[in-house]
Amino acid sequence: MIYLDNAATSFPKPSEVYRAMDEFFRERAANPGRAGYRLSMEAEREIEMTRKALAEFFGARDTQRLVFTLNATDAINMAIKGLLKPGDHVITTYLEHNAVTRPLNSLEKQGVITISRVRPSPQGFIGPGDIEKAVTPKTRLIAIVHASNVLGTVQPLRAIGQLARERDLIFLIDAAQSAGLWPINVEEQCIDLLAFTGHKALFGPPGTGGLYVSERVELRPWREGGTGVDSQNPVQPKEMPYRLEGGTPNFVGLVGLKAGVEFVSRMGIHNIQRHGQGLIHHLFHCLEDDKRFILYGPPSTENRSPILSLNINGMEPQVVGTILDESFGIAVRSGLHCAPGTHRETGSFPQGTLRISTGFFNTEDDIAQVALALKEIASSERVTA
Repeated sequence: MIYLDNAATSFPKPSEVYRAMDEFFRERAANPGRAGYRLSMEAEREIEMTRKALAEFFGARDTQRLVFTLNATDAINMAIKGLLKPGDHVITTYLEHNAVTRPLNSLEKQGVITISRVRPSPQGFIGPGDIEKAVTPKTRLIAIVHASNVLGTVQPLRAIGQLARERDLIFLIDAAQSAGLWPINVEEQCIDLLAFTGHKALFGPPGTGGLYVSERVELRPWREGGTGVDSQNPVQPKEMPYRLEGGTPNFVGLVGLKAGVEFVSRMGIHNIQRHGQGLIHHLFHCLEDDKRFILYGPPSTENRSPILSLNINGMEPQVVGTILDESFGIAVRSGLHCAPGTHRETGSFPQGTLRISTGFFNTEDDIAQVALALKEIASSERVTA
């Protein structure tokens, strides 16, 4: 099997991720911070080591402002629903994943907030000037995806972040596709809320993720419950990270996430990025002059994550995906990829696209095989049937 669905989840994981989780789960997986015995304290230390590793990875000064979540969707909901108040105005884009659009749309339909949605360029980039034009006296939040999960386009965080800071606005980033692939520094890029998942380019397991919350932001708790500290308090503690971390965390998963972050740091984020971009550039080059294919997104790999969405003229992407799986042993993703707005902008709605997303463990031979398979499918009788 050739796995090319890394934008959904990275697979396989580095071997050290499996080893770290297995060893911890078998030998030290006591409930962290809930008791004074040795195993419990060791588990708590593992969690705090993961928190420290992630805070350093994202350039956060205060480790305690890094909150663990189930995934990026959980973090985004925590940010949006913990921040916004009646009358607030939000600026977002048409490129967003449903993790951003659905909670915002829900608040808009309830009459709590108003929203301005910024259109991307034809290639899929957001202009800081267009963001600035959307600002109103009631604007409180700018919420954008860092890297599109359909087009791979990477947005200019520093320019938009500086704009947000100058206007005293809160800047929320969906980094589900970019964390581990693109350098992110919350201080330098003026990011107030950074939502990320652990199971994609950070090479951790599912059920892990986090939200960085700057000192400029105070969020209402998204979930409330046990924290292991301040248990006599009838409400959720005010102190971070306990304010936003109710309940027993996925501590086994967090051990795996730490191992994944350490792998990224050891390999070098730029090396990982260049490897994936090189593979996508090769695939794009193999298909770009073939009129049977529609390729979406910019032709250059500059400011583009290792994602290529495409369609074969006359074929549904779901059909192509099934043929790749059943006849060629190639796993890719087809459909709307939880980002219908992007497909409306590119003209691929409602059928969506075939999305090919490479990972660190893919090879040039993988790309050569998928290019040959796509051309064979495009030449087959299935196209005209």
